[in-house]
Amino acid sequence: MTETTNQRDLTNWNVEYETVEPIRIRDPVAEALTVLGPGEPFGISYADVVKAAGHSCPTAAGAFRLTQLALAELYPDECPVRGDIEVTAGGPKSDATYGVMSRVVSYVTGAAEEDGFGGLAGGYGDRRHHLHFDRADEADPTFTFERTDTDDAVRVTYHVGNVPGAGPASQYLDALIEGTATDEERTAFAAAWHGRVRAVLTDDDLFTITEAE
Repeated sequence: MTETTNQRDLTNWNVEYETVEPIRIRDPVAEALTVLGPGEPFGISYADVVKAAGHSCPTAAGAFRLTQLALAELYPDECPVRGDIEVTAGGPKSDATYGVMSRVVSYVTGAAEEDGFGGLAGGYGDRRHHLHFDRADEADPTFTFERTDTDDAVRVTYHVGNVPGAGPASQYLDALIEGTATDEERTAFAAAWHGRVRAVLTDDDLFTITEAE
């Protein structure tokens, strides 16, 4: 991390996030408004997602990683483009898992429901009606990503049941919430909890990618 980046990010992170490869995605609206140069992508880090979600957990990490895998599959030789991506969640947004995951997916891709960004003049960059929710047909969280410019689509399933547990350290969560945990308990919980997150971000056997119709 550069000194300039340190000066800009005032978050006193307790966890190392810089080793996680960011998602790079173009945003034509940002380019048009000269936020970015032509063709230059945003770099969306897992730390950005943690800020948006307000926490780091296997659900948030799973949403980040499945989005990253889907976009890499759909755009093997170019940057993904906000506004050209439709997403369908395989369950209702009222579901605790799909609710959290869809917010992360929307944050990265820009895909939104009817209350999303309507675009510039003439609807340039319109992202409304690009996020959909379906009935839960799969046992594990599943999202379908489609390129609106090519109609190519992939389905990614996150096998949450295979994520390692926190083990005995999970017993310290109540004490952490109450503010009574000792330094040793806090350290033990952190190692176990963030170890689970690291596993999700690095073990691609936790995900299945298939071509969608």
